[in-house]
Amino acid sequence: MSAQVVLGPPIDTLLDRLYARHEAQNDAMASYFAQRAAEGSREWNRFDERTHEFLKDKLVALERPKAEFCYQVCRAIGARRVVEAGTSFGVSTLFLAAAVRDNGGGVVIATEHESDKAAIARRHFEEAGLSALIDLRQGDLRQTLEDVVGPIDFMLVDIWTPMARPALGRIAPRLRRGAVVVCDNTRQFRDEYGDYFEFIQDPRNGFCTMTLPFDGGLEFTVRVK
Repeated sequence: MSAQVVLGPPIDTLLDRLYARHEAQNDAMASYFAQRAAEGSREWNRFDERTHEFLKDKLVALERPKAEFCYQVCRAIGARRVVEAGTSFGVSTLFLAAAVRDNGGGVVIATEHESDKAAIARRHFEEAGLSALIDLRQGDLRQTLEDVVGPIDFMLVDIWTPMARPALGRIAPRLRRGAVVVCDNTRQFRDEYGDYFEFIQDPRNGFCTMTLPFDGGLEFTVRVK
């Protein structure tokens, strides 16, 4: 799918290169998961430690239509304080930071556990000219997101499923009314997101949610009270 969102020459050129690398890994990714399934492993699609090791050097980016959707949502709600859990190589972060820029300025507070990925992401931010808008925190998100100051307008959760609930739990008290939370692959890994769904579906937490029909599912959640 061709890009529908134009972010500017430095960013668009970089994104084209990164998404080309992302696509070039598809065969290796498909072969790996097919092998795991053929082995009869019950954990082949659950991002166990073996899968994490395989993915450690892979540029696994949020699919471009989803990333563009996040950009458009951020623009629509005027997001200027954004949180991203699961930065990886920083592809989706570029869309979020561009939206903040186009909304007049602000910050994307991003977090990534792997130090090597965080270092590469910082180089991408610099190349795109968006570093000044991104606060990238490397480490365990249960610590890196602990002192985030609200109000937060938008949050992207694109991380290992067991960490989705802790990530949102840290940020939920700082979300303003009308804030949007987007979480990736919630249809594909619905069972693995059990704790996350329990949290967002609990009426005491003040969310309204639906699963959008993107590939793998994309959870669209609004803070309504």
